[in-house]
Amino acid sequence: MKQTVNQLTGQLMEREPLARYTSWRVGGCADRLYKPSSIEDVQQYLQSLPVDESVLWLGLGSNVLIRDGGVRGSVIYTRGCLKQMHDRSDGLIYVEAGVPCALVAKMAAEKDLTGAEFLAGIPGTMGGALAMNAGAFGGETWSLVSKVLLVNRQGELIERKATDYEVGYRSVSVAEGEWFVACYLDIPTGGNQQSREKIRELLAKRSKTQPTNIPSGGSVFKNPPGDHAARLIEVTGLKGKQIGGAQVSEKHSNFILNIGDASAADIEQLIGFVKKSVQQKQGVLLETEVRIMGEVLEA
Repeated sequence: MKQTVNQLTGQLMEREPLARYTSWRVGGCADRLYKPSSIEDVQQYLQSLPVDESVLWLGLGSNVLIRDGGVRGSVIYTRGCLKQMHDRSDGLIYVEAGVPCALVAKMAAEKDLTGAEFLAGIPGTMGGALAMNAGAFGGETWSLVSKVLLVNRQGELIERKATDYEVGYRSVSVAEGEWFVACYLDIPTGGNQQSREKIRELLAKRSKTQPTNIPSGGSVFKNPPGDHAARLIEVTGLKGKQIGGAQVSEKHSNFILNIGDASAADIEQLIGFVKKSVQQKQGVLLETEVRIMGEVLEA
């Protein structure tokens, strides 16, 4: 590295097991895992790295499957690190990438703002929600975004308008080597008790319909146009299907669970089996919403 660890103010760990940082509770080690103290610290860390070192970002670790061989290069961990959130004089709300989406929904409701309630149902941080236009209960992240703040591989900060991006269903046109570190949300006024009640209703619905008490990665597949991945998986007869310690949830078939001792390989194999089975029996090729990354563990 160009700078010594002492010049950085975050926490650097080497050969850190990533299973501790993912909602599936699987994944091999990262060569380096860095917990930054601030956005400025992220800039310094990126500038300290060799130019050819790969960089992966993790927040709550949902919607991502880290393979058993782990990740080469650096992982920047934002949860509990990039955690600033506050009002601005222009009426926008500044939120950093490591803030859980549920906290944004809670803050908006407390300030009598309306339209952000759906964020309570997204089990991730704002950085991940921005990167994939995460959604829940009919709402999508980018419907609230006015501007974003990014950092590039050289450690430079960039501010862009929401209109600079092509945004679709679970997709955002982010340039390679750029990552969201904060956003400016425009959430309309008009909430109050109704917003808080709606959040409670959405969370109750999520608890009733999704397996929230067992390790999973969230929804595995995107919904195809005019249909639902869960329905297609269910009618294919795959509820409860198990490979190793990985199981298709019987509560919500678009969730794959770690029922105790799953490896990332078990989960990836089950994802492939579900995808192939649905295509063969229903004629629909499901597209994964979960991002699969890292190295396959060598035998």
